[in-house]
Amino acid sequence: MAVLPDPSCYTLTRFPNTAMPHLEVIPVSNRHERKLFFNFPWDLYRDDPHWVPPLRLVQKELLNYKYHPFYDTAEIQTFVALRDGVPCGRIAAFVNHAHNRWYDEQRGFFGFFETVEDEEVVGRLFDAGRAWFAKRGIEAIRGPMNPSLNYECGLLIDGFNEGPWFMMTYNKPYYGRLIENYGFRKAQDSYAFWGHVDMLEEVSKRLYSLSHILLDRFELKCRRMDTRRFSEDVNTFLDIYNRSLVSTWGFVPMSKGEVKKQAAGLKQMIVPELTTIAEIDGKPVGTMFGLLDYNPRVKEIDGKLFPFGFLKLLRKRKELTRVRLISTNVLPEYQSWGIGIALVARLVPDALAWGIKEAEFSWVLESNDLSYKTLKKGGAKVTKQYRFYDYGPKDTTRNAKFMVQE
Repeated sequence: MAVLPDPSCYTLTRFPNTAMPHLEVIPVSNRHERKLFFNFPWDLYRDDPHWVPPLRLVQKELLNYKYHPFYDTAEIQTFVALRDGVPCGRIAAFVNHAHNRWYDEQRGFFGFFETVEDEEVVGRLFDAGRAWFAKRGIEAIRGPMNPSLNYECGLLIDGFNEGPWFMMTYNKPYYGRLIENYGFRKAQDSYAFWGHVDMLEEVSKRLYSLSHILLDRFELKCRRMDTRRFSEDVNTFLDIYNRSLVSTWGFVPMSKGEVKKQAAGLKQMIVPELTTIAEIDGKPVGTMFGLLDYNPRVKEIDGKLFPFGFLKLLRKRKELTRVRLISTNVLPEYQSWGIGIALVARLVPDALAWGIKEAEFSWVLESNDLSYKTLKKGGAKVTKQYRFYDYGPKDTTRNAKFMVQE
């Protein structure tokens, strides 16, 4: 385990030598430094055909460079590593107070991590983050989170042969080795499953009879989102999402402000045909929704939504034939009823009619045994593997019951 540096200093020189390039890590504190931090990935991935730039406005909000309601109950400090004044790495350190209250623990998080292949740079970045956490009495660290499980998260450790799907992470293959060499250990893995249209057709046939049994037995009704009450239905999705995942490893419900923010963004992205709401006696009890894989468009506009990027992003959406199935959620009191089958059965025919050719089910935690085995049984293939890391004291709080033993 690396030795904790003096919290008052972020620019320690481990190998002082005037002939060597000067390496320092600085806490970002002004507009110029924010620009260095923000633009670094464009240089790092310049020759990587699989990298997809982030939506710039969204990224600035999630970094707290512009307002985001996540930071109503969280703190962040970003750091940039400079070698002779040129960026060579970056990291963000967070204290998510909502998480710490939910799990009754003191934990920090890291994210937005990017670096050249250099252990000295990585060591300095994590040293700076740990020093910042130490001032707040925090030793345990988890990541990467950008900035939490409700947003992009996890480090890609397998599946570098193609780019990421919409709102999924991508990074250099050497990141895992450098993070582990610093002293981080595996906390949990998650997976992305892939399916082709031919598999969806077969799944549809299998589920048709089962879903009708459920619909009759429980007087269950499944429908797509209603464009006439779009805002209400988007909020229904997010409400059930919040309430259904309370037993999921690391999950913390989104605040009312986050729900409102997410709803505003999703309203522009969601296609009603790729959604399902299950109701019993008019009460929503389960939801499923997918998002078209917008990443080819995001790459085309280089992440710039303005002045015309947003129009290019959403134009001719029928041409987009890949869907990322993000979330299937059922209220806890109905989770043993098999409602997930009915949710999928309603969505698949509409997806086929849209012209969907491929689907990614992501992400699925390894501790989510039911979803993992169901997807494998249905013929879906694991194409990508992601990892969450922990550093510091072993878990002794109620979060520990979700830990996966290697």
